Amino acid sequence: MTPNKILTRVFLAFTLASSLLLFHNSQAQEAAQQDSAVAEGGNEEQPAAQGAASGLPTDADRISEGQSLFNANCKTCHKVKEKLVGPALEGVYDRAPSIDWIVNFVHNSSKVIASGDDYANKLYQEYNQTQMTAFPTLSRDQILNILGYIKQEAEKAPEVAAPVEGGGTATQAAGEGVPSEYLNAIMIGLVIVLVLILVVLILITTVLRKYLNQQKDLDEDDREIVNASFKLDAVFKSKPFLFLVVFVTTAIVFKVVINNLYAVGVQQGYAPKQPIAFSHKLHAGENDIDCNYCHTGVRISKNANIPSPNICMNCHTMIKNVAGQSGVSPEIQKIYDAIENDRPIEWVRIHNLPDLAYFNHSQHVKVGGIECETCHGEISEMEVVRQHSLLTMGWCIDCHRKTDVNTKGNEYY
Repeated sequence: MTPNKILTRVFLAFTLASSLLLFHNSQAQEAAQQDSAVAEGGNEEQPAAQGAASGLPTDADRISEGQSLFNANCKTCHKVKEKLVGPALEGVYDRAPSIDWIVNFVHNSSKVIASGDDYANKLYQEYNQTQMTAFPTLSRDQILNILGYIKQEAEKAPEVAAPVEGGGTATQAAGEGVPSEYLNAIMIGLVIVLVLILVVLILITTVLRKYLNQQKDLDEDDREIVNASFKLDAVFKSKPFLFLVVFVTTAIVFKVVINNLYAVGVQQGYAPKQPIAFSHKLHAGENDIDCNYCHTGVRISKNANIPSPNICMNCHTMIKNVAGQSGVSPEIQKIYDAIENDRPIEWVRIHNLPDLAYFNHSQHVKVGGIECETCHGEISEMEVVRQHSLLTMGWCIDCHRKTDVNTKGNEYY
């Protein structure tokens, strides 16, 4: 075997070994992260609060229903431990005059205020004469379930990372395998060993070449093989290399043309500038406002309607600027101007299906149980909303191919 072939095979072995090590390291890190996520997820469930002096429900089913009702009706304006549009709800069952008072206030707050109730009017004045939305359809038991959930959340202790010796916090639980730092050190060590082996083989090849050249009885053919040199220009001029270049170039051009043809009409990533700089990251992410609160037609209509300015004013009657600013924010002022001039806000449509396609939002969201993020991506992390998915016919068909659609008893079919 010639020295060039030896070096070539050693180099290929080195490259393959490095690739395998990198792959193994990435797989090990992913496994460690998944194990950590499972461990954290397993610790999330806490037992329901045991007993309550106020007689609020404590069983898991009612608390779960209370959480669902709170998320659907309350969390847009209230948090448990922090003031939002309305007061923090921690301890509301103790500071309110009575449970019956809470039920009546939830059913119709304006009626309680109009009756001259001292506590209701105090709240009304404290929160800039903003009346709470009435919820006459909620039963007494449902309101009690919400209060039970609030009490359970209020009694939860804040999560504190366990300290470890030498400072910092414990992040590696027992039984999670080798830490990623050790895997990185092992990989780097093995790469260094492979480099050293490659250097040693090069030195051995050089010594052998000198030794063989000193042999007087070496045949001319063997001597030519020993002293064979690698000529780069000869490779570039060879027919196989030219054929490979032409083939690869043609394949790339063909692929680019096909991709562009398939991209006609596809607006994935489209993020137009809107008339108001509305941040979904702030509203849906940091303030945790439910999508259904603003887009009221998602569950009942073919289209997920764009919210009208009066929906914005449910919160922005009180919230007039961002933290640290004085006066009315210029962007919020645009909402006030739209209402004063009795004109709609001209939002730019982002998700626009072709006329030949029929899509019903309520059919997918209410009946199919599809989450918003499935099609629209992580909306709660977007400062400017963009089209996340392809929204092509092939994309829709692929989803329907993978989804088991139950048409029995489904009014849409």
